[in-house]
Amino acid sequence: MAGTLLSYLRLPLLASSGLAVIASGLLYFKQNELIYPRNLPMGARTEAGVPRPNQFGISDYEDLRIPTPDGETLSAFFIRPSNKRTAKNVTFLIFHGNAGNIGHRIPIAKILEESISCNVLMLEYRGYGLSTGVPDEQGLMIDAQTGLDYIRGRDETRSSKIVVYGQSLGGAVSIQLVAKNLEAGDIVGLILENTFTSIRKLIPSAFPPAKFLAPLCHQTWFSEDIIPCIVNIPILFLSGLRDEIVPPAQMRHLYSVCKAEQKVWREIPNGSHNDTVAEPHYFYYISEFINDHVLEKK
Repeated sequence: MAGTLLSYLRLPLLASSGLAVIASGLLYFKQNELIYPRNLPMGARTEAGVPRPNQFGISDYEDLRIPTPDGETLSAFFIRPSNKRTAKNVTFLIFHGNAGNIGHRIPIAKILEESISCNVLMLEYRGYGLSTGVPDEQGLMIDAQTGLDYIRGRDETRSSKIVVYGQSLGGAVSIQLVAKNLEAGDIVGLILENTFTSIRKLIPSAFPPAKFLAPLCHQTWFSEDIIPCIVNIPILFLSGLRDEIVPPAQMRHLYSVCKAEQKVWREIPNGSHNDTVAEPHYFYYISEFINDHVLEKK
């Protein structure tokens, strides 16, 4: 089953790699469409194009619609651990990359809930999947806070230890969210996979012909400036060394400027931008991090 799930993970995320060949001159005028390709792969914003947890053998879940403070409605899946006897008081809040939808990441949630026995909230950004609205940096941060507040307000997760997990763009979302919620004490872990230092610094590698337009990019995501603020929350960095979109050096830079008292670096030698998650040891590293830095934390 695990092998089948991991094979599935390699398929829907190819859309993000295709961005590099889009006419880069459109960056300034159409940058939101390039940075947030919410219609890829084809059908990603239709009912039929959003896989459901029951298609992957998950029965204990809820298909949610969560309102945001600014009037949007976010699609989400809340998944409970299948093994109730070993269930942990841990909830993962998952933020995906810039293409596809939450349905394409259900295999990740399934492996997490089975291996860690945790709850998982998969939140869909505005404008993606079945969520309303149009994505931009400010809006996605409202969405992220809405997801965190939902976990805090739900009866069964109100006292839960929260682990925020982000892939690529989702890592940038996660960094900002955690940095803005340091005082509550309920976020006990941050996991980042193939995340960039900032959009402006990503452009020369992702859109080489547009490198001179990078200063004009209004979607900034300055992760390298924000991550040093996170000191008391353990952080796991998962870096695919064959990432062709986000240079691994950018992940290494985030690690180097990170001032967290507990930070863990793990390399995935054959991991490209889209399939790092499907490589050997990926979920072992996450389980190890949870056991060593979250479950042991009083």
